Amino acid sequence: MLGPVCGRYAASRNPDDLVEEFDIARLVDPDLPPSWNIAPTDPVRMVVERAHDEVQERQLRLARWGLVPSWAKDVKIGSRLINARVESVAEKPAFRRAFAARRCLLPADGYYEWYAQEAGGKQPFFITRRDGRSLAMAGLYEVWRDPAGGPEAPLLWTATVITTTAEDELGHIHDRMPMQVEPDGWARWLDPHVSDPAELHGLLLAAPPGTLEARPVSTLVNSVRNDGPELVEPLAPADEPTLF
Repeated sequence: MLGPVCGRYAASRNPDDLVEEFDIARLVDPDLPPSWNIAPTDPVRMVVERAHDEVQERQLRLARWGLVPSWAKDVKIGSRLINARVESVAEKPAFRRAFAARRCLLPADGYYEWYAQEAGGKQPFFITRRDGRSLAMAGLYEVWRDPAGGPEAPLLWTATVITTTAEDELGHIHDRMPMQVEPDGWARWLDPHVSDPAELHGLLLAAPPGTLEARPVSTLVNSVRNDGPELVEPLAPADEPTLF
């Protein structure tokens, strides 16, 4: 097992489909091409609840993957904060303010993990929902302004994915996995006025057994320069690795 969980994922759905699936009231920054190989610091779509014209509304907007806390002096910290462990998310200084009031959902087709084989080499797997729905990964977001640029510096929206211990079905590939929020919990999770840690933790779910499937895919995904739907295609049966 290697690396942080959810260090690469795919998000290729049309924004209009996400607007319908997540009941979005306002689409911000619509122009983001699909990607099957999203890497840290790349732009990603997130679902948030924000005030607009004094009305709270659900928005679909862009963020940079890798949380930059509001107090950070340098944007580079974000590359180390692409994941937030659920066990410490409410207390860790980098995440606790966002956990209390700035929570989001990060829609994904699925995410990649790499399995370290005993014979050597690392086999990538693509992990996705069996039912074809978007993976609504639980996340946090921040809005950061470079202190060196003064009050006129542009705002940077950033986000991180909350992770937990992997279920047994996927734990043999990697010991961590993204947390999810089911549709009946979206409104409370996104509501910035909900701040009770116990309630928020209760909305976070590890995928129940059978919800997700993992399929071996081409090592083309290893390079962030490669992108395209072929990256999530399963290997031919003859090429599938024997892992266990």
